[in-house]
Amino acid sequence: MPERDLGRLLASVNPVLQPGTYVYCTLGPGERPDTPPLLQFEEPEGTTVVVLAEDAQRRGWTAVFPCQWIVLGATSDLEAVGFLAAVVTELARAGIAANAVSAFHHDHLFVPAGRVGEALEVVGALQRQHRAAAGRPDG
Repeated sequence: MPERDLGRLLASVNPVLQPGTYVYCTLGPGERPDTPPLLQFEEPEGTTVVVLAEDAQRRGWTAVFPCQWIVLGATSDLEAVGFLAAVVTELARAGIAANAVSAFHHDHLFVPAGRVGEALEVVGALQRQHRAAAGRPDG
């Protein structure tokens, strides 16, 4: 069942690194990927896609923000207040950029590829802090 309680969400954040390096690309009018991207968002200026770096290179697309994908394992309610804000605030304090995406079951972070280890440490520390506050340091 989706969780709304901020403390329980942070205590169960369980970050999981996904394989691969991803990039953001923008496609021009009428241009569409030949295979489904991980993410796609339509904006007035163009279509933003997030794809594996090797896919963007193979297609000849200009790519920015080489990043790695972290799934936050907490099953957050789409109406939960403050969960992503708390996570990205901690990452910001560590000087780590994070592009956050909410999906139906989980929230997702895209962090610079060279800083993913640090990002996992920051999110893990946040989780441990909230588990300890809830009296369950081991989960």
